Amino acid sequence: MKNVHLFIALLPKPLLFLFFSLLQIAALERQVFDFLGYQWAPILANFLHIIAIILGLFGTLQYRPRYVIAYAIWASVWVTWNVFLICFYLEVGDLSKDSDLLTFHVSQHQSWWSEHGPGCVRKEAPVAGMAGLESHSYVSVVGCAIEYQYIEVLHSATQILLALLGFVYACYVTSVFTEEEDSFDFIGGFDPFPLYHVNEKSSHPLFKQSYL
Repeated sequence: MKNVHLFIALLPKPLLFLFFSLLQIAALERQVFDFLGYQWAPILANFLHIIAIILGLFGTLQYRPRYVIAYAIWASVWVTWNVFLICFYLEVGDLSKDSDLLTFHVSQHQSWWSEHGPGCVRKEAPVAGMAGLESHSYVSVVGCAIEYQYIEVLHSATQILLALLGFVYACYVTSVFTEEEDSFDFIGGFDPFPLYHVNEKSSHPLFKQSYL
């Protein structure tokens, strides 16, 4: 146990907080733009990801191996989720980026970047016979320097890279904690001969009693 606390004390705290801060900033940035685009499925996933990052940091600093393991499991799920998003926006198989799958079929909203990407110009024209009804306007986007699906793919690829780094980190920390737990003697601590000393001290009164 002493070695565990020594390991935690020797961790470069600025680097540790920098890494977890980077994870949180990337997750919050993703959350903000998914909120703006009303992407409900990614919003829920981002929320769980933020909670998992907090658990990972807390588990490391407070010696909670289960929290670190939970973060490692979530990191693998997070990688899988982002791989799905990449396939979704690149329309792999039967997936279509124009579907309302990410909004739980509640609305037809698309990614916020589809109308607000770099260089995009949003033009809106009312549908004939429905003037004044903005909800029935025809919206066209032109001049985009990069298509929105590639921006989303870049976001997901960045999340995958960070999640893989977090997964490796969590596995390393968990292995250190596990090794220390296996080497710890729960009866006599780290003393290699605790029972010998106890028996040696307790044997004197018994010897005197039998002698008398």
